[in-house]
Amino acid sequence: MTFDSRNFRKTIWSFVRAEFVLLASLAIIAAAVLFFIEIADEMTEGHAHGFDLVVLEALHPDPANPSEPVGPHWLDHAAADLTALGSVSVLAAIALLVGGFLVLRRKRVEAAIIVVAFAGGLALSESLKAFFSRERPPEVYRAAEILNASFPSGHALLSAVVFLTLGAMLAQAAKGKALRIFVMSAATGLMLIVGATRIYLGVHWTTDVLAGWSAGAAWATACWLAGRWLKNRPARS
Repeated sequence: MTFDSRNFRKTIWSFVRAEFVLLASLAIIAAAVLFFIEIADEMTEGHAHGFDLVVLEALHPDPANPSEPVGPHWLDHAAADLTALGSVSVLAAIALLVGGFLVLRRKRVEAAIIVVAFAGGLALSESLKAFFSRERPPEVYRAAEILNASFPSGHALLSAVVFLTLGAMLAQAAKGKALRIFVMSAATGLMLIVGATRIYLGVHWTTDVLAGWSAGAAWATACWLAGRWLKNRPARS
């Protein structure tokens, strides 16, 4: 029996890469959770209110009409359209459509991860809102309707969960570094746009959105990591 150095190096590299991905993913989850805790602590103690108010007033500088955000007239209409990308109905439709497509492609693990990621993200968002019960920005600043409590931003959290989970799956399946970078950049960009529009439209404080992004990123990474483990675990004989 001869020693195959090429296969040995390939096995070692696969092991090192898998360990690095695991450690990097856990580091992202830990950092996101710690960032959320820090923001929540600053918010509950009232230390974040000054910062939030400065950002809100900078984006709504007209005291005679504070619901009109800064910028050209068309920008608030565009923001209202783009912010809908983070709504529960739109993201639920995306999750169901992608999940159905994956089931038809016999990729049941990926389909389950998408559905679990969305459902878990929604439960997490509603639970955190109920726990913190933060008031929204004053009504005079709001350029859109609101339904529930402010902290964290559900749009920011759920868009992070759905877009980052989909982006990670597509990037993992993509061939070529440039394509993977494009996919993850697009997913991150959509997440950032949704969160930014919530602040711009005056329906969320800035710290609401930052907390939503961090909680959503942590949950999305955990779901992706779980899916990766399920796909790579040894099959039972």
